[in-house]
Formats: sequence, C-alpha cells, structure tokens
Amino acid sequence: MTTKTTKKKQSKKLKKPIKWVSFIALAIFLYFSAIFFVPNIFPRTNEKAFLCIPDNSTFSDVTRLLNKNANILSNVSFKQAAGLLRYGAKIRSGRYELKPGMNNFQLIRILRSGKQTPVKLTFNNIRTKEQLAARLGSQLMADSTSILKLLNDTAFLATYHLNPYTSISLFIPNTYEVFWNMNAKELFKRMDKEYNNFWTDERKAKAAAIPLTPSEVTTMASIVEEETNNKHDRPMVAGLYINRLKAGMPLQADPTIKFAVGDFTIKRVLFGHLRTVSPYNTYKNLGLPPGPIRVATSEGIDAVLNYTHHHYIYMCASETLNGEHKFAATWAEHQVNAKKYQAELNKRQIFK
Repeated sequence: MTTKTTKKKQSKKLKKPIKWVSFIALAIFLYFSAIFFVPNIFPRTNEKAFLCIPDNSTFSDVTRLLNKNANILSNVSFKQAAGLLRYGAKIRSGRYELKPGMNNFQLIRILRSGKQTPVKLTFNNIRTKEQLAARLGSQLMADSTSILKLLNDTAFLATYHLNPYTSISLFIPNTYEVFWNMNAKELFKRMDKEYNNFWTDERKAKAAAIPLTPSEVTTMASIVEEETNNKHDRPMVAGLYINRLKAGMPLQADPTIKFAVGDFTIKRVLFGHLRTVSPYNTYKNLGLPPGPIRVATSEGIDAVLNYTHHHYIYMCASETLNGEHKFAATWAEHQVNAKKYQAELNKRQIFK
C-alpha cells in the first residue's frame, strides 16, 4: 500500500468525527437558542401588561402569575431557561413589564435583577381612611388592611407627629412614582417625605400668619373642599371660616355634620342631624374638628393659605344649586339668602 493511499484513508477517518462534532455543536446551539432566544411571552392585552410578584413567592407562583397575564408559547422552555439561569434560587418581588415577543432570557434577566417598572401612584376624591387604604392597596403590594391598620395605629403615627384623627393629612393627592412592592411602612415614609417637600417655609409662614398649624390648615381645607367644588369660591369660604374662628364663633360647617353622621348623600342638613354627638359636629363644638373630613388637595390647602380677606361671617348655598355661595356680613342679609335657598329646595322637593 502506497503512502498516498494510507494518507487518504486516515483523512476519511478524521472527517467522520469532525462531522459528528459539528452536528452536536449545531444541535446544542439550536437547543439553547430555542430555550433562551425564541420569542415566548405574549401579553393577553394590547395595553401594557405587568407581572406582579409578591413577597415570599415560589417559582411555581411566578409561573402561575405569568400564565395569568400572558400567553406562554412554551412553559417547558421557560422552566428550562429558569433552571439553567438559576432563577428559582432567589425570587425578587416587584412589578415587571411584559413586552410582546419577549424571549425567556430577556424576562429572566429582568426578574433576576429586580429591575422593576415603577407605579404611577394616584389617589384623589377620598373622604375616609377606609377609602384611602382601599385606593392605595389596589395599586400596591401592600394590602388595604395593612395600610388601614397604620392609619389607626396611635404609637406608629406618633413618630410622624400624627394621630388617628389626623393621619390622612399626610397624604396629599398627586401622582407619585413608587415601586409596587413597597410595604405599608415604606409608603408612610415616602408620603412623609412628599409632605415635607410640600410644606415649604413659605407655606408654613402663611399658616402661622393665620394663625394655624399645617395640620389645622389641612383640616380647614378639607372642610372648604367639601363645602364647595367651585375653585373660585374656596378662598372666600376659607376667609369666612377663618373670620368665625377669630371671632370665637362655631364654624357651623354642614359638611362636618355629614361626616359625623356618616352620610355624604345628605342634601339638606336638618335639626335632627345637628343634634349628633361627635367631635366633628361644628355646630356643637367650637373650633376646628380633630382632623380632616376628607383627603385635602394641594389646591384646597393653598386656597386656605391664600384666603380672601373680607368681613363676611355668614354664607349660604346659592339658590341656583350650582355649587356657588352667597356671603353676608349680617344675620339679616344671611336670612334673605337662606330663604331663597330653602325655597328652591322646597320647589325641587329636596327634603333630606
């Protein structure tokens, strides 16, 4: 056998293993590509979709939540990718955006890093602590029960110079960017920061000039906002209540009676309502009630701080029933306005 023939045979023998190695390498490449890089996640809605993972979740919890919020083409590949990337070893709570066509590697990388999409936390038109807790709990991992518990926790609130009557004054309606997995105590800490940012030295100086504390201004603002939805009237209404405070008169604010009774649908406050025994009854008790009767807005607070200086001490809703008020400096003038208002209520058969 010639040397040339021998070399050809050896070359053929070498080519066979090389082909097998190439085939195996290609198969491995395709396998990992399919597991990691093929689009696999498709949200069930055209709007933005999120995967919200609570504290102490297991990998099974994550896959269940993922399937609830998105169509997964291959749960098997997702579980394989998670296993290879050791995602199940440490699961981070949080709110993560699910983008159409995400592959397993993209999603698991975000979940492992804990890179959340923040929540735009909003709350407005809130009257009670229960409503506030429910609204906040619907947007965060912290449930309404844990938030409401802190709103009523005297010892905890004392650290913020608050009490169960004034606790809602810490919450000033706005849009706040927060992480979904903050707990109730972290929420209070963030709101305290925002509260202190709002109460600038200029606002504090205006409050002191009335004179009222920031907390008292918030309580006053809550009454003013319940009294009228007419922004133009609010500084006028605030000025009237401040005049009454300075004169030592009871505020006699109908919204505080509705709060005391617990019925915000009342359109006509009657003598029976005025007999309600409550610290919020400003017909029986002098001064401000012990706390806000709603979550006051920044606009309402500023309406009090920039109240209109006038000599009115009486007001009555306008007979137009459009939210406006008529103001008077004397009882006689007020009686004229009141009779017009009452006549209109009678005409429209509004008796309660």
